[in-house]
Amino acid sequence: MKLHLTWHDHKVTKTDRAKQAGQKPCILWFTGLSGSGKSTIANAVEEILHANGNATYLLDGDNVRHGLNKDLGFDEASRVENIRRVGEVAKLFVDSGQLVLTAFISPFAADRALVKALVEEGEFIEIFIDAPLDTCEARDPKGLYKKARAGEIKNFTGLDSPYEAPQNPQIRIKNDNITIEQACEPIIAYLVEKGYIQWKDNNDR
Repeated sequence: MKLHLTWHDHKVTKTDRAKQAGQKPCILWFTGLSGSGKSTIANAVEEILHANGNATYLLDGDNVRHGLNKDLGFDEASRVENIRRVGEVAKLFVDSGQLVLTAFISPFAADRALVKALVEEGEFIEIFIDAPLDTCEARDPKGLYKKARAGEIKNFTGLDSPYEAPQNPQIRIKNDNITIEQACEPIIAYLVEKGYIQWKDNNDR
């Protein structure tokens, strides 16, 4: 089917928006097993960035499935579409000049690569929250592993569905026996070092 669509260029550009926000927009893509700490760390990082005066937005896996992706299941095709939609939304936030944080298991490397390809070079930062399966299962904050082991949840990542760990993430956090502050530290340091944000002098850093 041929679609008669025309792309409309905006007078106010991504560069204009980023300059006004005083930051370099990007996607901070948190990936890892359920229970690895993705959402917790992403929330903490956003709090730090907000306190620093940065324009941010956090897209969380569970929250998105309450609205935008509530029509999707958890079979492989649905999970691929889930990430595709999130990638497109994240791209819009980058175009708006913001730092967008996303917390999704996103188990398939090809899907993460697809999102990376949606934005410009340097606008996708893959953050692997690396925690062993037994640690994640011991935490089991939502009781999902217990339900999956009981057969109540099918296609559960790490058990009966694979997780393809990032091979060369920009940031890898070994989230086992460290504090939230220690987990956030290398992420904020990376953003400062690479020029995504400017650290305010009044911050204790």
